[in-house]
Amino acid sequence: MDCRTNETLFAIPAGPTLVTAARNDGWRVVADPGGADVVARFLASGASIVVVEGGEAADIAPLGDAVHAASAALLAIGAPDAAASCYDAGASHYLSTPADAVAMATALRYAARHVRRIRGERRVLPPAWMGDRPAEALADWIDGRDGDVTVALVALSRLDIVNAAHGRPGGDVLIAAIAAEIAGIAERLFGADASVARVGGAEFVMAMATGEAPAAAAIGQLGEALARPIVIDGTTAVLGSRLGVARREAEEAATALLRRAADALTLAKTSQASTIQIAAAEPVLSATTLAIDLHHAIDRGEIDVLFQPQVEIATGRVTGAEALARWEHSTLGPLGADALFAAADRADLGVALSDHIQELALARAAAWPVVLRDLRLSINVTAVDVARPGFAGLLLARIDASGWPRERLTVEITETGLMRDLDRAAALIERLRAGGCRVAIDDFGTGYSSLAYLKSLPLDYLKIDRALTGDIDGSARDRVIVRGVIGMARALGIATIAEGVETEAQRALLAEDGCDYYQGFLMAPPVDEAGLVGLMEGRRCG
Repeated sequence: MDCRTNETLFAIPAGPTLVTAARNDGWRVVADPGGADVVARFLASGASIVVVEGGEAADIAPLGDAVHAASAALLAIGAPDAAASCYDAGASHYLSTPADAVAMATALRYAARHVRRIRGERRVLPPAWMGDRPAEALADWIDGRDGDVTVALVALSRLDIVNAAHGRPGGDVLIAAIAAEIAGIAERLFGADASVARVGGAEFVMAMATGEAPAAAAIGQLGEALARPIVIDGTTAVLGSRLGVARREAEEAATALLRRAADALTLAKTSQASTIQIAAAEPVLSATTLAIDLHHAIDRGEIDVLFQPQVEIATGRVTGAEALARWEHSTLGPLGADALFAAADRADLGVALSDHIQELALARAAAWPVVLRDLRLSINVTAVDVARPGFAGLLLARIDASGWPRERLTVEITETGLMRDLDRAAALIERLRAGGCRVAIDDFGTGYSSLAYLKSLPLDYLKIDRALTGDIDGSARDRVIVRGVIGMARALGIATIAEGVETEAQRALLAEDGCDYYQGFLMAPPVDEAGLVGLMEGRRCG
């Protein structure tokens, strides 16, 4: 199952600037005059993006439901004051005119990312080769082998960023190179006793009919190979990867083995401890089991918060700290917020967990010693929080009850939380800012949205996701993307905070491009209060 977007763009009409932008990125453009039967023509085209240029809400409304049902994106291009009505009519993205080819290409890439994301989210069941009818060759190959079989399910990360930096053809080149690397390892080590398949846009599986030690050695080589840079069009690209590994139990069918590998991959994606996870003999650590464990975790005191410093780039001064949730799981060890909230969603505990973490972070900060009292505190609110009626009042009351001053609190909302209900999110932001808090968009650059809504929301900070900042020293094109985000935010009067900064080279480039703040392992990992005090005192002594 290939999760890439279809390479067809359905344009109403196909203006010359749009055509140039689309074709330069490898899109096939289907021009359409609109009007009668436009929905039927869109569906027949198989396009994954619809662009309505110069249109109004009345032009978009007939397409909205069809685009949504097809898990496609609808990009409207028009006057700035038409954005709200076009969103209401069904647009998923909006680009204000005038817009040049560069702006249009950027908007199309965000729309394509949106399509990949929603199609991935709707893939609730495992891919077809893991389903109830394992007719694919890989499952047949596994079931046809006697004795030991180990499978490694590989998921590439940051592929969207490569596509944004190098275009879709560059992403395809990278995927082909990764496939060749995995196949080469399998062939070199095991020959006919291995089988490799691509099972998704950025997922591969390698099955090995061999003993435990040779399989472990192969997985180690695979991890090292995926960590090496790959040259695309003369520039270097580096991807991250996560691996879920499962070893066949006695008489275990291929479907069960692959499901355990998929469970292990889920844990690898959310664990803070390791990028490779080995499946248990039974799926005792599945997402469902984590959800069950979460029911007891709060009472047992397993849920805690750490604080990651935020640093002013111009001065090197620590000015704030973000509260980050951690789950000290009795079996898996430390798990981050992704695993926590995935389990909470499964257990329908999202509201209770969010309330607990916010209350805990505020209480801890309110008890900080004097050396920390000048820092800003950042806490996170979820998409579930944004959708809660009266949440702004609840949060402001919670802040006041903790004793932490509103004026030194920043509330971070993800792009996802904003775009699920933009009007509700805007009302929440306005209420929080009127109450004295500041507001940031978190993980900017990985969500579904276009850039247009930044103009209409009263924001204080834009947090650039680590997937973007991690590539800033990779190539000139990678840097252009980050520089563009910083410049756009500055023009709108929004301060920028770069996440995931790990090297001095990244910090220096961010400083040169005008970024205001950073957080990441270059300064410190998330630490407890004692670690934060030690950091502050150490810097003052230095």
